[in-house]
Amino acid sequence: MSFDERTLYSDLTEDYIIPAQPKEFEPLTVRIRTKAGSVERVYFVANGKKRKMYVAERAGVFDYFQFSFLLENRVIRYYFEVHTENGVFYYDQRGTSHDVQEYYLFKVIPGFEVPKWAKGAIMYQLYVDRFSNGDPTNDVLTNEYQYIGELTTQVDDWEKIPALMGVREFYGGDLQGVLNKLDYLQDLGIEVIYFNPLFVSPSNHKYDIQDYDHIDPHIGKIVLDKGELLNEENKENRFASRYIKRVTAKENLEASDQFFIELVEEIHRRGMKVILDGVFNHCGSFNRWMDRERIYENESGYEKGAYVSETSPYKDYFAFSSQNWPYNGSYDGWWGFDTLPKLNYEGSAELYHEILRIAEKWVSKPFCVDGWRLDVAADLGHSPEENHKFWADFRKVVKHANPEAIIIAEHYGDPTAWLDGKQWDTVMNYDAFMEPITWFLTGMQKHSDDFREDLLGNADAFLGAMRHHMAHFTGPSLEVAMNELSNHDHSRFLTRTNKKVGRVDMLGPEAASEGIDIAVMKLAVLMQMTWIGAPTVYYGDEVGLCGFTDPDNRRSYPWGKEKKDLFIFHKEMIAIRKKEKVLRTGSLRYLEGDLNYLAYARFNQEEVFIIAVNNNRKAIEINMDVFFLGILDNSKMIQQMKCELNGYETDPAEYTVLEGKLSFKLSAQSAILLKTNIVTEKNRKNFLQFV
Repeated sequence: MSFDERTLYSDLTEDYIIPAQPKEFEPLTVRIRTKAGSVERVYFVANGKKRKMYVAERAGVFDYFQFSFLLENRVIRYYFEVHTENGVFYYDQRGTSHDVQEYYLFKVIPGFEVPKWAKGAIMYQLYVDRFSNGDPTNDVLTNEYQYIGELTTQVDDWEKIPALMGVREFYGGDLQGVLNKLDYLQDLGIEVIYFNPLFVSPSNHKYDIQDYDHIDPHIGKIVLDKGELLNEENKENRFASRYIKRVTAKENLEASDQFFIELVEEIHRRGMKVILDGVFNHCGSFNRWMDRERIYENESGYEKGAYVSETSPYKDYFAFSSQNWPYNGSYDGWWGFDTLPKLNYEGSAELYHEILRIAEKWVSKPFCVDGWRLDVAADLGHSPEENHKFWADFRKVVKHANPEAIIIAEHYGDPTAWLDGKQWDTVMNYDAFMEPITWFLTGMQKHSDDFREDLLGNADAFLGAMRHHMAHFTGPSLEVAMNELSNHDHSRFLTRTNKKVGRVDMLGPEAASEGIDIAVMKLAVLMQMTWIGAPTVYYGDEVGLCGFTDPDNRRSYPWGKEKKDLFIFHKEMIAIRKKEKVLRTGSLRYLEGDLNYLAYARFNQEEVFIIAVNNNRKAIEINMDVFFLGILDNSKMIQQMKCELNGYETDPAEYTVLEGKLSFKLSAQSAILLKTNIVTEKNRKNFLQFV
């Protein structure tokens, strides 16, 4: 039987790693697939040792070679050595090759598990202030307090474009608004809500935490509301008695926490999960441990902040460069910003354990949150050693309190040092999803800061980037990686489709929606919902919200002015994703590509899905080999989705495989998702005769 290297396949999914999440000192079976009868022998090469594999199963048209052994408590890195009549081949995460590269070896970490519910889950990133105002009584008021030198503004016009310095503008979105819109999210098909920070904070983004122990009453409940506003003549926050009462009164904090408990219970009742944003590298200058604004200085029940007093119990929570108390402003700020005091883990064991207590608190009863997203996680601490030590302890605490909680880190670059099974579960997937798909479909950098014509439609560059960066992950980490097209830190994907380089201060807000291309957005969504990982929709993307990078990407949800067709397309693709196990946890294989065109497959031992994407401005003829996926002649590929310039269709059109090839026409800026059952033992001889 002749050998065809394209029929070789293995990866880190459950068809090839058994069990997919092995424990220490547990038996592990590793498998590789070959065309039946075409391979002389296969060796499993791991950690310097070579072991002969045997054919354990002939399923359909494939032989499955496997090797079983007892794991230890160390990482296994391996590849396959395949002997054929054509010579010796090697197989690693690149696929078939003629050499071995350490970087691309498969990796299994005994004892490393991620929550099964998160594998391939549909997530929704929700920026609360801009989503829905369900309770006007808790709105931040104009002149309630001052933030970074100016007084707060209550925005009356929900459709107002955010100001350039819009962190002190509040639109009134709150948790009651989220509760009111749960039917909407459930109808869309969302399985996980990832909230941007919810804890007490003076900004609308809330990445400068004031009190980690409580939900902000401005998005929760204000039951005790008295005091005075500030004015232009008196802008010191120690006199902002209305604000002080709102955020320090136990009645408000307890009512807000209780409302959050009830919200999580309702979300869980609907079968959805909740992820909180954890900002543990730095806090805010308003933080009660620092109290630069002197909000807590004269409030009963609160200790003096480190800014206020040298005898503060929180003094060592921060690194001070002078002894100028009281009111010492010489603390270390993250990136030099005095509004973001950096937390001094090396200098305070108390701080270290306090943050671990907070991490445990919110994933435990009565809050029962399902995980953390970690802001600028690689920056925490003042040394790599301290950083890794903290995240290892963080994982122990969180997983002990809630073994099903997920830990997702914000990270740019190689995350390998943290994805060792002892720290993070996974990352926000910039390198192996957002960036490659953005370059390929739009030619734009994710902030809209650059346009690269050489990367637009470059299928080889797309494949190279994906292959390189996906090699950083273990199988479990990749299956739960947060795959976003947009988020609160980057321009909206739909805005990137207009290829306008710049930001809102350069181009103006109107430019963000000029020349946008809905057809390209649909191609991106189809890829997002069929790629490996956890597709994450940034609020408003599903209805065509536009915006340049921060703060323009934080526009309010356009209730009543949604692009309904785009919403329905998201809903249809999400429904397909949720229905098909293969699209959640199946294998992924690149098939072919050309300028503005690529095709890939998702599959397991029973089914194959083929995805083909054409971003050319003209139709193209496709004539691709599919026999090496186990698809026989006369097999019917059934259309699940076809999106085109003027809409989409889900009619079950049929495409027949002939002479090992799948042929069809893709119209301009269109994509198709096809499905078939894989070869069975009954029709295996047909296949072998053909190949």
